[in-house]
Amino acid sequence: MNWRQIGIGLGSLIIGALVYIIDRPPEETYFIYRLPFDISLHDRLPQIFGPIGNVLPDFLHVFAFILITAGVLNTGRRGQVVICICWLSVDTLFEVGQRFRWLADMVPVWFAQVPFLENTANYFRYGSFDSLDLVAIALGTAAAYGILRLTSRSSEKPWRLKLNNDRRTLNPPKANTHLSASGGSNNDDAPLSKV
Repeated sequence: MNWRQIGIGLGSLIIGALVYIIDRPPEETYFIYRLPFDISLHDRLPQIFGPIGNVLPDFLHVFAFILITAGVLNTGRRGQVVICICWLSVDTLFEVGQRFRWLADMVPVWFAQVPFLENTANYFRYGSFDSLDLVAIALGTAAAYGILRLTSRSSEKPWRLKLNNDRRTLNPPKANTHLSASGGSNNDDAPLSKV
């Protein structure tokens, strides 16, 4: 597991939740409205996210779930690309689905019995499509991929900062080996064998 990626993802989810807790009316937010206690600060605090709060949840949702998924699976570059494409597709389909309200009729009936899925039909029926949300989803995916590359295992990175005599230097990776005439391999720093 990559705990940095998971931590950044969870922190992003918390920021996204704050948008709903502070800036949105509780009756418009499924997870706040369904709680047995009141956590909404909508009427108690001024809106702190302003206009960006309209698209920030879409950015943060895809960003956070990409990081959490990749952090748990701890994959390499190809796996990270697949994770990004999958979450980009899911978030895009849900956003586009709000434009076509008839999709609500295609949601399986048994979803009504599953926590969190029981609101899927209403999401399509009453949600509002916004092309800026699609832009936020795309930007969130790109930002998540950038963070994944920055927080991946250092052995995957071809160029890395290395502490060298109390100063930072950029050291390119050395070529792994040279073949000697005897068929064995030598370190880069070792002289080549004579034939």
